[in-house]
Amino acid sequence: MYQDDDPIETTEWLDALESLIENEGVERAKFILERLSERASRDGTVLPYSINTPFRNSIPVSQQAQMPGDLFMERRIRSLIRWNAMAMVVRANKRPGELGGHISTFSSAATLYDVGFNYFFHGGDDKRDADLVYFQGHAAPGIYARSFLEGRFDEWQLDKFREEVDGEGLPSYPHPWLLPDYWQFPTVSMGLGPIQAIYQAHVMKYLDNRELIDSDKRKVWAFVGDGECDEPETLGSISKAGREGLDNLIFVVNCNLQRLDGPVRGNGKIIQELEGVFRGAGWNVIKVVWGRMWDPLFEKDDDGVMQKAMDEVCDGDLQNYVFKGPAYTRKEFFGRYPELSKMVENWTDEELLKLNRGGHDPYKVYAAYQKAVSQANGKPTVILAHTIKGYGFGQAGEAQNTAHSLKKLDLDTLKDFRDRFAIPLKDDELEDVPYYRPAPDSPELVYMKKRRQELGGFYPKRNKDCQPLKIPDLDIFKQILEGSNGREISTTMAFVRILTALVKDKRIGKRVVPIVPDEARTFGMEGMFRQLGIYTSEGQKYVPQDREQIMYYREDKKGQILQEGINEDGAMATWMAAATSYSTNNFPLIPFYVFYSMFGFQRVGDLAWASGDIQARGFLIGGTAGRTTINGEGLQHQDGHSHVLANTIPNCRAYDPAFGYEMAVVIRQGMKEMFEDNQNVFYYLTVENEFYEQPAMPDGCEDGIIKGMYQFSSVNAKGGKKAPRVQLLGSGAIFNEVTAAAELLKEDWGVSSDVWSVTSYNELARDGQHVERWNHLHPDDKPRKAYVTEMMEKQQGPVVSSTDYIKLHSEQLRAFIPKTYMTLGTDGFGRSDTRQKLRNFFEVDRYYVTVTALAALAKDGDIKQETVLEAMRKYGIDRNKPNPVLS
Repeated sequence: MYQDDDPIETTEWLDALESLIENEGVERAKFILERLSERASRDGTVLPYSINTPFRNSIPVSQQAQMPGDLFMERRIRSLIRWNAMAMVVRANKRPGELGGHISTFSSAATLYDVGFNYFFHGGDDKRDADLVYFQGHAAPGIYARSFLEGRFDEWQLDKFREEVDGEGLPSYPHPWLLPDYWQFPTVSMGLGPIQAIYQAHVMKYLDNRELIDSDKRKVWAFVGDGECDEPETLGSISKAGREGLDNLIFVVNCNLQRLDGPVRGNGKIIQELEGVFRGAGWNVIKVVWGRMWDPLFEKDDDGVMQKAMDEVCDGDLQNYVFKGPAYTRKEFFGRYPELSKMVENWTDEELLKLNRGGHDPYKVYAAYQKAVSQANGKPTVILAHTIKGYGFGQAGEAQNTAHSLKKLDLDTLKDFRDRFAIPLKDDELEDVPYYRPAPDSPELVYMKKRRQELGGFYPKRNKDCQPLKIPDLDIFKQILEGSNGREISTTMAFVRILTALVKDKRIGKRVVPIVPDEARTFGMEGMFRQLGIYTSEGQKYVPQDREQIMYYREDKKGQILQEGINEDGAMATWMAAATSYSTNNFPLIPFYVFYSMFGFQRVGDLAWASGDIQARGFLIGGTAGRTTINGEGLQHQDGHSHVLANTIPNCRAYDPAFGYEMAVVIRQGMKEMFEDNQNVFYYLTVENEFYEQPAMPDGCEDGIIKGMYQFSSVNAKGGKKAPRVQLLGSGAIFNEVTAAAELLKEDWGVSSDVWSVTSYNELARDGQHVERWNHLHPDDKPRKAYVTEMMEKQQGPVVSSTDYIKLHSEQLRAFIPKTYMTLGTDGFGRSDTRQKLRNFFEVDRYYVTVTALAALAKDGDIKQETVLEAMRKYGIDRNKPNPVLS
């Protein structure tokens, strides 16, 4: 470290700076310092670089906004909320089953939420829509406890915390699916709340810039844990927020310094680390480190010794100061330097205990929130609030490694908690850990309801539905329904034509939101660049290098396409925001997120699951889908399992169409279900880049397409009804191999076949499972039949199914097919090669389909086994070829 050889000169420079700030303000001082820095850099001076400020509050006492409310009354209310939140969790653990719950997160964040509820979280009214708040998942008991005081929940509901099966209990965490008129967003899966909040603010700006909604006054609040910031999703997109100037976004990071197992940064300072990260990403950073009881000490810190000590201690030290008490703090912190010891030499231990952290001081929190909502510099804001995990529980839980799972409290701890927060309960009442709610006309409840009335009413709340849209008839896709008239196109191209037709529709066109991560050109969507424009908050400040081309890269502040870069999580979070706009904005959007299918559910699975919970409505389009349709890409790019993953989400309806008309029927049906009938489902469709002729839609197949299968054709051999017959099922990329196999069976082996296009194995399987369950529960009624069972039992011969996905995908139907059933699929890792070789390698090409059909017929005794061997010789199939699953 540089030694100060001329402290007098140093003092003169500092005095000059102080005079400048005092007389001309901080902005002038900032300008002068920037000019000095610029001048020094000309001569190669290496300037000390830091994007951190000292470890203290960002807002000086002199600049704090004054909190207008009744501090005593608010503390009283906050104490009641703390007690009821604790009681709810402890009572849940006293009942059989020990259902659990978490107290410590909310205990550290109670003031952060309380100030928000009292002054900032707007519930919406006739002049504006509600703010959007992403609550930290583990703080849910405290939010329920507030709603209990407000009269929104009763004791019996609190006593059903985590008892959700009967449909009356309160969900363990924020779950819109389980409490659809209350919780807005599922957030407990770490990192998902922050990334959703960023892209929610992004989509709100997008809609505002396109003049579709007015979101000028609305804010998006995200409450985040400091340990949660280690999740890639939490910080991975903060540069997006800074770059786009999302000044409608506020993060509140609850820095209680404690993870589940230990300190978040025991050897460092998480607040300082996060300050640098956010400031570097272009955010306003407001640190709320120390409460107002520290202010007099800082005023006495003329020589900066106090600040020096603050900057030296690490988070592990800070936790010990809380856990080991005031005597330890006096020795280990104030004892660092004689000047510090002198500051508190006449202080009692009780006075030292009152040196609170900033996140527990409502005055400091209010000042931070007020500055966050009133800043007009075009930046998002993060508030880093210093708190204590397990606050209020003393030695039973404060700042402990076990604080996260604090669930059971002994009687002495309950007494201490009651006394600390002045809860009017007697000792003999504590054994049952009763709830406490004052009378409706009590000063506390009158006060808290008045505060909420001024902010638009109770919160949280969620709109379950919206005004339905009028969806166009199927003939809007007339060009697709008529086929490609001899021209070979891919289903991806057919999808782009469907999307183009939709955006041109006068009724819903503006509501269609095309979303891509970075491969619009891969999917043939570049034609939309010029037509619709790519949304950017800044407009296009440069002339694109392809400006002379028809399909140049056109960015526009009113652009309709959302192009999120190489960022599948971000694009998925954008889709979620658009897919829930019907609820958050009362303005339904019809989003189509188009992605490389291998990087879809596999990479964003947690967000996809959250999409189900959040009741998203929209379309996910898996491009270049299937394991054998991508020439030359190989193991990491070839998708053979996304449909299996999609099937794990109960309200995701997945389809693998082979033709454009199938896709048109499914998309039209999906729009009707989601936006006309207000059903909480979303759709996943896979599309390929393989070119082949698209036929016109056969008559009467729409119902089968939606249910999951329909008969595409019958291929009859010369033997007529005496000829052996087989049922061939196929989907998507492999369907053409199935139709080719039908011809081979006819020409080479005299076998007839019926060819079925299976648009959704998942929907067929779900239908079968529903029917099976109904039959089990209704043994005295006439048994029902699954749709696939009805289709197959009418037909002659065994059934062979072929897909470009792993066999498990079509194996789902085995229980519902009353015949010999054989499946072909693409199990194993991918390979880089041509489609023809890949399909041979994975044993799903026309020759393997033909041989498998013959094997099924032989198994049923319809032909001889020698015929199967002859076919293998004819088509060059090596029985000793290595199994692709193991290769």
